[in-house]
Amino acid sequence: MALHPQARKAVEESRAETSVTDPVFDIDTARKQDRAAALAQPREPVAEVRDVDAGGVPARLYLPEGYDAVVLHAHGGGFVLNDIDVHDAVARRLANRSGMAVLSVDYRRPPEHRFPAAPDDLTAAVAWLGDQPELAGLPTFAHGDSAGGNLALVAALRHPGRFAGVALIYPFLDPSAFFDSYRTAADGFDPAEAAWYWEQYTGSAADLLHPDLAPLRSDRLGTLPPTLVVTAEHDPLRDEGEHLAVLLAEAGVEVVANRYLGLVHGFWRHADLFDAAEPLMRQVAGWMRMVAERHDSNRLRPR
Repeated sequence: MALHPQARKAVEESRAETSVTDPVFDIDTARKQDRAAALAQPREPVAEVRDVDAGGVPARLYLPEGYDAVVLHAHGGGFVLNDIDVHDAVARRLANRSGMAVLSVDYRRPPEHRFPAAPDDLTAAVAWLGDQPELAGLPTFAHGDSAGGNLALVAALRHPGRFAGVALIYPFLDPSAFFDSYRTAADGFDPAEAAWYWEQYTGSAADLLHPDLAPLRSDRLGTLPPTLVVTAEHDPLRDEGEHLAVLLAEAGVEVVANRYLGLVHGFWRHADLFDAAEPLMRQVAGWMRMVAERHDSNRLRPR
């Protein structure tokens, strides 16, 4: 399918932006601009929102009325950009649509803090969730978009049996850029930019082979709970996400994989720009609700 008109417009507008590979690109300036733009957007109310210290890691906890499960959310941004303020609006929508508590983790970012700082921060947040009386014992999901999808997946792989499910939105998984979509579907996300993000994140060449950085290399994929993998048709990351889904199915994991036709990387976060963003949010929320209800049913069934 050709680019959706909304995706085509987004790609055209992105050409005016300074690429991360441009020598004049400044990370601090970009972070400030992204935060200011995000905070200027409308945000839905949630019953309660708290900034918390999640085991030494800054995080934001969203508590909708009647929540009965928890989502550990890792934001996207190539590991380098974005934060919990940039993802505040989308985390609110996720909490409200799912009816679940959402813990959005403000993990450390490169180049100031390279791998494995970010996955270690997610690990600390997982431990913190288990120590909270109001959250411990509830079905818990790992969720993330792009680089956050990588971190959510690694968190689940590091903690077999801890999560009820994993939901990954166009996850960023393969530092080798091996798959064909890097050459055939790179609309709006230049493979050179993807390589730049990996360069910032990686501390050494050996890290590129570590399964906590490149989770497609993990020998623990078969330990994952039910997993949802969402890809965009015109995204260089498309094939690696879909390859993950195949690996999971072959390992016996219950997996659902969807490709959103005509769309580009990043669409999920921008409901004001993409008609598909809200349906995707509701798809993820509905899938998590289904898994949580089944999880509770199995837990309460007499042995």
